[in-house]
Amino acid sequence: MDKSKLKVKFEALIPYLDERMRRMVAASETLGEGYGAISEVSRVTGVSRRAISLGLEELKKPVLGLEKRGRIRREGGGRKRTVDSDPALRTDLEQLIEPVTRGDPESPLLWTCKSLRKLSEELRGEGHKINHQTVAELLHEMGYSLQANKKTIEGTASPYRNEQFEHIYHKTKEFHGKGQPVISVDAKKKELVGNFKNSGREWRPKGVPERVNVHDFENKELGQAIPYGIYDLMKNECWVSIGIDHDTATFAVASIRGWWETMGQKRYPDARNLMITADSGGSNGYRRRLWKLELQRFADASGLTVHVNHLPPGTSKWNKIEHRLFSFISQNWRGKPLVSHEVIVNLIASTRTTKGLKVHCQLDKNQYAKGLKVSDEEMKSLNIEYCNFRGEWNYTIRPRIADIFIN
Repeated sequence: MDKSKLKVKFEALIPYLDERMRRMVAASETLGEGYGAISEVSRVTGVSRRAISLGLEELKKPVLGLEKRGRIRREGGGRKRTVDSDPALRTDLEQLIEPVTRGDPESPLLWTCKSLRKLSEELRGEGHKINHQTVAELLHEMGYSLQANKKTIEGTASPYRNEQFEHIYHKTKEFHGKGQPVISVDAKKKELVGNFKNSGREWRPKGVPERVNVHDFENKELGQAIPYGIYDLMKNECWVSIGIDHDTATFAVASIRGWWETMGQKRYPDARNLMITADSGGSNGYRRRLWKLELQRFADASGLTVHVNHLPPGTSKWNKIEHRLFSFISQNWRGKPLVSHEVIVNLIASTRTTKGLKVHCQLDKNQYAKGLKVSDEEMKSLNIEYCNFRGEWNYTIRPRIADIFIN
């Protein structure tokens, strides 16, 4: 049903239609449209649902002579609309919908769900004669619709936000030009392992949904899965470690080490530098001492000079790995219960995109202790150099050995 065309057409016909023909024309527009058509046509044409239903009954009857069709109500006749006979209805309804900005902040609906039945109940309590169906029609006329929350407020943006993104862009371009690896890293949301509901739907025989547990209580034997991903921007390849213990900085760097030893070293045999883009928080946050210490140990073992660039706070959704890997993992396993670590590994490893994304996934059964402290002496031992521009976000960690590499 094209509602805009229907509105234009009906408004053009109104001057030539009597009351009976209006309801029959409106009723004819609902034919073949399926469930909800009467309500839609009523909202577009202004003809009541009851009148449209009567028009449908008349359309089913055989055509009679003019003398047998019955009396046609004169223009303006019939029962008045509730809103016309109750001028205060619109105002009172609007005050209930937006009690803080337009009405009384002590409205009884300020802290309750504004359902149609709740609204009609409150209006009746104020002396209005109205039901929930009339409330719905009136709200649509007033320009209201059902709305969900929308994430748009990002909080206070860093004054150096744009400059940092430009810094990361130019440095990534420089590394790619020299054939040096650039990776985007992050941890995906923890997942309960077991026969639990997983968001999304998949095709199954009609009426035979996959049955899962009613309650999402953690299975102590299976525990949780913590996917930590490394996305290679140049090769469009990913490594995902599935942790079973805690999401710590040690686990994060162990995942990077696993990528380098298994994939990265083969892809970049001549690499002397590694650029890492990461969020500002979490296990790889720029404030975490353990993150820097573990990266130093990785640099010592690999001989790589590690260049770290953090995204500004509140901008994690712009991290490449979020929309080039994690979003596709969520699509690939939607509607599938993550019943075991093996299932999780296989689902992630089978994730593909039309752009040629390849994913390698491996289970990490190691234990990673929480709450490890890094002393001032250990921090002083780091071979770290902070960039002149926002050094807390941009820094370089070199191996603590003789400088045998030309960087």
